[in-house]
Order: sequence, then structure tokens, then C-alpha cells
Amino acid sequence: MALTAPQAIELLHSHMQNINLRRHCMAVGFTMHALCEHLWDQGKISDKEKLGCARTELAEVWEVLGILHDADWEETKDSESEHTKHTLSWLKEKGITEGPVVHALMSHNTRRTHLAELTGTMEWALETCDELTGFIVAVALVRPDKKLETVEVKSVMKKWKTKEFAKAVDRTQIAQCEEKLAIPLNEFIEITLKAMQENHTELGL
Repeated sequence: MALTAPQAIELLHSHMQNINLRRHCMAVGFTMHALCEHLWDQGKISDKEKLGCARTELAEVWEVLGILHDADWEETKDSESEHTKHTLSWLKEKGITEGPVVHALMSHNTRRTHLAELTGTMEWALETCDELTGFIVAVALVRPDKKLETVEVKSVMKKWKTKEFAKAVDRTQIAQCEEKLAIPLNEFIEITLKAMQENHTELGL
């Protein structure tokens, strides 16, 4: 059994009320979908990781992970060692106890939960794009129009090099895209930005 993207959104909304947190999860979902398609087209997803899925089916699996990666944050923000464990329990209630999304959720907060290590391409995609989506939102919000559609890759790179801008963002974590996904940083930013721009209405930007 697996969740569709609409089912994942329904689960997210049932446990998360903060609109900005919802939008973050959606942004990561859209980006994960785009990254899956890109990596598939580049031949960078192994047959084992394709799970016997077609390209569109696998992209939805990645999107579901993106939607759910922080689904329990409102409940666990004061106890980070519990982060993702609540989401895993919600999936268990739906009869989902194994599979790539479950393992990826187990590894998402691995520094604190020690449930699993990052292993697959999908897990590294989530690890590297998670904070980048927030960084791009920050870039958009300092623009006069506060619109994603006017943000350019060069704008993001300029802010990237400004250490005081969004200094809480772990740039090292994002930059792992080059080693773990074999995607140059500029290209990684472009893929993420495009995915977010194509869905700007849902992201409120």
C-alpha cells in the first residue's frame, strides 16, 4: 500500500495547521517530484531504486516523501528526537510499515533519532533540497514584489555568497547535491527554483 500525493496532503493538513509550514512541505514535495524526473532522465536512478515504477509513478513517491517529511513538526518541535516518529505512526495506522518513504522518513532526522542512515538517492535528494526551498523563499521575500516568478538563479547565488543572509540555513547540507546527486549547485538551484515557480500559487508566492 502507498499514499498518493493528494492523500499525503490530506494527512499533512490533518496534523498541521500553520500555513507557512504547510507551504514548506509542499515546496519540498514539488521539488522532490522535479528532482526525480531530472535524475531519471539523467540515468542517475538505479533499477532497484525505481521500484518497478514508471517515471511518473516514482516521481509521485518522491513527492509524497517531500509532503510528509515535516508533517509532524507542529507536534514535535519542542522534542526534536520525536520528529518523524509521529508521522511514521500515522502511516502505520494506515497499514504502511515499510517501503522507501518509510525508510526515508526514518533517516530524515537520523542525527537525533538514529532510526536509519541516509542511503538512497531519494533520501539524499530530500536532505539536500529541504533547506534550499526555504532559502529560495527568503530570497523572494526580500524582493520588492515578493514574488517567486521574478527570482533568478543568479539572485539566489548572490544571496548564497552573502554569509549574513539567511545564516541559519546550512549551506553545506545543500551543497552535498554535487557529491551525492552529481548535480552542480547552480543546476540544483535552477531545478528547485523552477519547481517552486511552476507551483507559486500553492506556495502563496
